[in-house]
Amino acid sequence: MGISIRELALITMADNTIHTPVLLERSIELLAPALDAPGAVLVDGTLGMAGHAEAFLQRFPHLTLVGIDRDEDALAIARRRLEPFASRTHFVHAVYDEIPKALVSLGFSNAQGIFFDLGVSSLQLDRVERGFSYSQNAPLDMRMDASTPVTAEHILATYSELELRRIFYAYGDEKLAPRFASRIVQFREQQPLTTSAQLVELIIAATPAAAQRAGHPAKRVFQALRIEVNQELSVLERAIPAAINSLEVGGRMVVLAYQSLEDRIVKRELQRRSRSTAPAGLPVELPEHKPELKLLVRGSEQASDAEQQTNPRAKPVRLRAIERMRVIS
Repeated sequence: MGISIRELALITMADNTIHTPVLLERSIELLAPALDAPGAVLVDGTLGMAGHAEAFLQRFPHLTLVGIDRDEDALAIARRRLEPFASRTHFVHAVYDEIPKALVSLGFSNAQGIFFDLGVSSLQLDRVERGFSYSQNAPLDMRMDASTPVTAEHILATYSELELRRIFYAYGDEKLAPRFASRIVQFREQQPLTTSAQLVELIIAATPAAAQRAGHPAKRVFQALRIEVNQELSVLERAIPAAINSLEVGGRMVVLAYQSLEDRIVKRELQRRSRSTAPAGLPVELPEHKPELKLLVRGSEQASDAEQQTNPRAKPVRLRAIERMRVIS
């Protein structure tokens, strides 16, 4: 089969921007007891450019991979990168809260392992035209899945001042949210807000000099817009329970989160399902009250100092991992 010009461009870009997978050896160590099982299936819910996936397939020669990504460009790169494992790989264009549906469509009832590497990928950040970065001028897009209709430009053009303030507060923890929301509404009354350069210039002009010394003024606004465009937190709130429900007993899941909002959602669900449901004072814990999950790490783990120095992307990561102990009927 020939390769299209678009695929060639994507592969060339991937070769130039390939990154070292974060916490790779620790993720393999935690998932290994489940992935060593004969016929094991691993779902990589955030396949990206398949850095982690390639390592899992190399390390576990009998493993079958189900790679899910909402970004069709990422899937094209992953398919090419994982060609040596073609007989053991399946690719699904979907959002990661659709894991149960993806497994059923491929004839699998459950999985032995599930892996999430959350957040925006290097591929998306490096594609200038996708509009994720505040450091380069581009259309205000920010869609992880280019086939979906809502862009950052649409949000900035249609959300009320109150709605803009809400997402800047909630998803960016932006203290200047009221000021930024007001300036955006004023600006769009005069002309459309269509490029990242326009938005950055507007935000910088609205930011007091003292606040500008604390970091780039647009960072939190861009984060908030990206989360809203892709509905990242609401998807994650559905995805974690759906993933757990797709694990067989003895199966394991590892989640890498890069911001506190994501990590909070993961932590809440894992802790809830790793507690006994026995009523207080019950002298003996009955089987039906035993925790559904076992936490495999205490709290969350960070990358080592050495990894953070060699791989800057690892600095904010928080790893959480669980094993499924029983199925609640």
